[in-house]
Amino acid sequence: MKFNLDEALNTANQAVYQKQNRNLTDVEIIVFKGAWEREDYDTIAAKNQYATSYISQDVAPKLWKNLSEALGEKVKKSNFKETLKRLWESESNSGKSLSTAEKKAGHFTNLERSALLVREAQSPVLKNHHSKLKLTYTTDVYVERPPIESICYETLLQPGSLVRIKAPNLMGKTSLITRILPLITKEGYYTVNLSFELADRSTHFTNLNKFLRWFCLNVTRELKFPNQLDEYWDEEAMGAKVSCTTYFEEYLLSEVKSPLVLCLDDVDLLFPYPEIYEDFFGLLRSWYEKAKTRKLWQKLRLAIAHATDVYIRLNINQSPFNVGLPIELPEFTAEQVQELAKLHEIEANQDIEYLMSMVGGHPYLLEQAFSYLKNNQNVSLEEILNQAPTDAGIYSNHLREYWLNLQQNPELAIAFKQVVTDNSPVKLEPISAYQLQSMGLVKLLGNQVEPRCNLYRQYFRDRAESL
Repeated sequence: MKFNLDEALNTANQAVYQKQNRNLTDVEIIVFKGAWEREDYDTIAAKNQYATSYISQDVAPKLWKNLSEALGEKVKKSNFKETLKRLWESESNSGKSLSTAEKKAGHFTNLERSALLVREAQSPVLKNHHSKLKLTYTTDVYVERPPIESICYETLLQPGSLVRIKAPNLMGKTSLITRILPLITKEGYYTVNLSFELADRSTHFTNLNKFLRWFCLNVTRELKFPNQLDEYWDEEAMGAKVSCTTYFEEYLLSEVKSPLVLCLDDVDLLFPYPEIYEDFFGLLRSWYEKAKTRKLWQKLRLAIAHATDVYIRLNINQSPFNVGLPIELPEFTAEQVQELAKLHEIEANQDIEYLMSMVGGHPYLLEQAFSYLKNNQNVSLEEILNQAPTDAGIYSNHLREYWLNLQQNPELAIAFKQVVTDNSPVKLEPISAYQLQSMGLVKLLGNQVEPRCNLYRQYFRDRAESL
C-alpha cells in the first residue's frame, strides 16, 4: 500500500482522536489537504473562501500544535508528511489492526471526506460572508524590504513605542508582522498578534462594551493567561474604557515579566463603526500617552496595521494615527522580484520584466505567478500572462472578488470605471480615491489615481460596460 493523502489524513485523524477524543474538523482537513499540495495559506484561504488571517493565524497553528501533541514530536507545515509517514510505516510494519470502533472514529473514507468538504462549501456562514471576504497576503516565502524590517524591530524594542504600518490590501502587512514577532519573542518579550478579521461583526462590533471585552479576552488567550475579565470589569460603575484600561494595567501588564508587543492587524475594519472606533482609537492613544510618564505602561509596545489613510473623523489629540513611527509598505523592486523568483526555484531572466509589466511589484500577484510556475513546470510565463486578465487565468478568483465588491458599491464602481477607461491618471472624489486605494485597485499620484497594475486595467476595462 502506498502512502498518499488519504493514508496521511487517516493516520493524522486517528492520532488526534486517540489523544483528544475528537476527529479533525472540516476546516482542519482543508488546511491539511492544501499543505499536502504545497499550497501557501493565502492560496488555501482563497480557494475555500476564508480570510487568510483565519487560516494562517488560527486554524493552521492549532492544527500543527494538535498534531505535535498527538504524535509526540514537533510537527509543522514543512515536515508533517515525513512525520506521519514514519508513523504509518511503523503501524504497517507492526501489522497493527484497528478495531471497528477505531476505524469509525479515527478514519475517513473518500466519500465521508467529500461530504465534509461539501458541507463546508455549503455552510450558510460562508455564503453570508462571501461578498465581504477580505483576503490577506501572507506566505511562507518572505522577501525583505530593507530597512523596513529592522526599523520596525528596533522601534518595538523601545519603551512605550508605537508603529503604524500602512499599505493597501495584499501588500504584505501581515507577512511583515509575522516576520518581526518571532525575532522580538527571542528577545524574551511577550508578543500578541490579533487580527480584527477574527471578530464577528454582527456580535462584537455592535457596541463598545462587547468589542472591548472581545479584545481583552483575545489578548488574554494569546498570552495563555487565565481569564480574569469579570474580576476587573464594571461597565455600569466605571464604563467599558476604564474597565479595559484597568484590566490591562492591574492584570495583564502587571503579570508579564517583560515587555508586551501588541500587534493589531486589519484595524481599518473598524472604520465603518464610529460608535466603536472613536472610543477604541482614543483608548490606544491614551495608553501611548501614559507610557511617557508611567513605567508600567512603558511595557506595552503597539503595532497597528491598516489598509488606507485614516479617512475618519478623530480628534487630533485622541488619534493613534498621528503619533509613533509611520511605515508605508512599497511594492517590490525589480531586485526583490528576482529574489522572490529564486525563492520559488524559478530561473530569473528577462521574463521577469514581462511579468512586472503586467502586475508591477505587487507581492501577492507575483507570489501567485511564481507558485503556479513552480507547480506547473510545463506552463510558460507567457502562457500565464496571456490569460492573466481573463476568467480563465490564474488570477480569476482574485479578480472576481474585486468584481463582486465593486458590484456591491455602485459609486466605487463608477469611479473605478473612469480610472480604467482613461489612459492617463484621473482625479476622483477623495473618499472614493482612498477607498479604491485601500482595496488595492489604484495607486495615488498626488491628487490623481491610476490602476495599480495593467492586470486590473485590462480586466476591468474589458468589463467597463457592466461596471
